[in-house]
Amino acid sequence: MATLTVWKFPDADAAERATQTLASLQSQNLITVQDEAIVTWPRDKKKPRTIQEHNTVGAGALGGGFWGLLFGLIFFIPLIGAAVGAAIGALSGSMVDVGIDDNFIKQIRQEVTPGTSALFILSSDAVEDRVLDAFKDSFPGATLIATNLSKDQEANLRKAFAEAD
Repeated sequence: MATLTVWKFPDADAAERATQTLASLQSQNLITVQDEAIVTWPRDKKKPRTIQEHNTVGAGALGGGFWGLLFGLIFFIPLIGAAVGAAIGALSGSMVDVGIDDNFIKQIRQEVTPGTSALFILSSDAVEDRVLDAFKDSFPGATLIATNLSKDQEANLRKAFAEAD
């Protein structure tokens, strides 16, 4: 079963540095990273910068379509306004089908603000206490936000965002 995890950091550059910690954890077989992306939001910017950390190839990767939709719902759609309300509702509803509900989106929106950053990870097989300790020790003030996906939700997520060959 996959887990979508979001780590929030108290400064705009920490998420990029945290990818090194994540790579180290993966090399120690403490987590299997299927896909990852980062959000950096410098204090002087009106909106965050989002980056798919690497184009993961293989069964686990969700691709840019998933990250683009998720980041759009969290960070950019509130800026667009009510004119596209019906489309937003449809997009939001499709995310619920894959285990990402409005509460998850609202929580991230409230916590990832100017001057912070976040690391989004789709993973499996995590040794949770060791991963938690590694991030908490390396990044004081880091906050963990996570949602577990059921096997059905994971399958729906992969189906919905499978990249065409």
